[in-house]
Amino acid sequence: MMRKGMWTAVLVAVVMACGFGLKAKAASDAPAVGAAAPNFTLPSQEDKPVSLKDYKGKWVVLYFYPKDQTTGCTIEAHNFQRDMPKYDAANAVVLGVSLDTVEGHKAWCAKDTFSFKLLADPDHKVVDMYGVPVASHGDMKFAARQTFLISPEGKVVKFWPKVDVQTHSEEVLAEIAANKK
Repeated sequence: MMRKGMWTAVLVAVVMACGFGLKAKAASDAPAVGAAAPNFTLPSQEDKPVSLKDYKGKWVVLYFYPKDQTTGCTIEAHNFQRDMPKYDAANAVVLGVSLDTVEGHKAWCAKDTFSFKLLADPDHKVVDMYGVPVASHGDMKFAARQTFLISPEGKVVKFWPKVDVQTHSEEVLAEIAANKK
């Protein structure tokens, strides 16, 4: 019975991290559309450093999500993975960022076979740099689900402060196509 209560608390915390009751930086702290996207370096699931500047000349989908291996995050990640050939054709990369560790990302990528980079930001340096709200539940912290589309020139083209995990990948692809014209 105690275990069920703990999982209920975790579920409530994850739901909160998806946009309800967050007490953190406001979206106004996010880089503005048209501004240069802040550069960063974080370790990927391969425990190798990944920097935004590595993708100069490509579209970058920088998406922040609450927690590895949770329902909404899994749906969102699977949709990005499903559409990976479309991102490749659009000269785009997908980078997921959460407060999870490299080890957590490694386990999730092995289990669900994601080919795009998941970046570990347990100290929420990049989460804070991009003004993404953070919720906490006890010792656990969760980043809000938000996405930035960054142009090949390194500018923020679009910011999604709220995301529908079911349709988000299609929205991002449509935005890339609209901005290529």
